[in-house]
Amino acid sequence: MEECEFVHLPLNQEVRSISGGYILEKEARVTVDGREILYAVGVGVVDSACCGTGGSRYALVPGILVRWHSGINADGHAVSKVVRIQDPDLTQKVASAIRAREREIAVQFL
Repeated sequence: MEECEFVHLPLNQEVRSISGGYILEKEARVTVDGREILYAVGVGVVDSACCGTGGSRYALVPGILVRWHSGINADGHAVSKVVRIQDPDLTQKVASAIRAREREIAVQFL
């Protein structure tokens, strides 16, 4: 299992695109099978697309937390070390644990 970096983006700041935008609301951790899992919750909105409007809440899962805020990147954002989750059984357990906490949320693994 190889460690990789997760860049902590600013919370509660809208990021716009051509058809909408998103806001990361919070970062949280959940323990599954004795492992601390890092995830971020956000809201994505499509409000200027030709095919209509919509939105959803989502959780992005960078992976198993190895080192919290282990450094700062060139843009001044905190960086943590994580291990990506590739085990399908652990993926299902993590998604279930996040859904139990956050309700009505799509879970995406990075």
